[in-house]
Amino acid sequence: MTEINIKSFQAGNVTFGDGRLTFILGPCVVESAQHALFMAQEIKDICQTVGVEFVYKSSFDKANRSSSDSFRGDGMEKGLETLAQVKAEIGVSIITDVHETRQVEKVAEVADVIQIPAFLCRQTDLLVESARTGRSVNVKKGQFLSPWDARNIVEKLRSAGGEKILLTERGSSFGYNNLVVDLRSFPVMRSFGVPVVFDVTHSLQLPGNLGKATGGQAEYIEHFARAGVACGVDAVFMEVHDDPKNAPSDGPNQLHLNKLEKLLFKLKAIHELIKES
Repeated sequence: MTEINIKSFQAGNVTFGDGRLTFILGPCVVESAQHALFMAQEIKDICQTVGVEFVYKSSFDKANRSSSDSFRGDGMEKGLETLAQVKAEIGVSIITDVHETRQVEKVAEVADVIQIPAFLCRQTDLLVESARTGRSVNVKKGQFLSPWDARNIVEKLRSAGGEKILLTERGSSFGYNNLVVDLRSFPVMRSFGVPVVFDVTHSLQLPGNLGKATGGQAEYIEHFARAGVACGVDAVFMEVHDDPKNAPSDGPNQLHLNKLEKLLFKLKAIHELIKES
C-alpha cells in the first residue's frame, strides 16, 4: 500500500498523528467528581511514567444503554462541570460524547475532542454541528458500517469546515451479542488521510448478552491492543477503571487500572518497533 499522508493536529495539549501513538483513557461514565479526579490523576501519572500522551475520556450521559434501569451518569450539566474541574485541576485534555445537536455548543466549551457515538455516526446534523465548533471530532464507526463507507463521515465533517478528524474502529456486529474487528479497517480508514483510533475495550463488548446489561471479555484487552498497534493505528482507546467489577457501566470490558502501566509500556515498544520498519 502506498504511503498515506495523515493530517496530524493538536487537541488541547495532545497531538494526534505525526507518527505518534496517542491514548484515550478513562472510565466509561462520570460517576462522581471525586472518582473522576482520582482516575485522571492516576492515569496522568502512569502516562508520564511511560512517556505517552493521553486524553481523558468519560461520558456525562450513556444514552444508549441496554435497559431503562441502567446507570446513565450525572447528566450534562453536572457531568460537564466535573469534566471541566478535571481539566482545570489535573491539566489533561478531555473527550466526551454528544448525542443531540443541542448538546454540542455546551460540550465544546469543555471538551477538546467531541465524540460521536457509533450508532450516531451517520447523523449528518450532529456531525455538521460538531465540525462547526472548530473542536477535534472523533467519530466511532458504527457496528453496521464498512470501513470504506466511513469515507462519507469524513466528507461530511470536511464539508462543514472540520479539519481535526479522528475515525475510530470499535468492531462490527457478528451475529447476535458479539462483535468482530476486521484489521483491514485500520489501513482502509487511514487512507482517507485522518488518524485512526482503535477502541479496544468496546470491541470486546458482548452487547446485551447479560439480558439487561452488556457483557464483555476484558481478558483479551492486551491481545487486541497489541494487534492494533502492530497494524499501525494512530491512537488506542481503552476504558479504564479502578474497580471494574463494581463499575456502574461497561465493567465487564474495562481495563483494571493496575494493569495499565505495564500494557502501555508494551504498546509503546511495539509502536517504536514498527516505526523503524
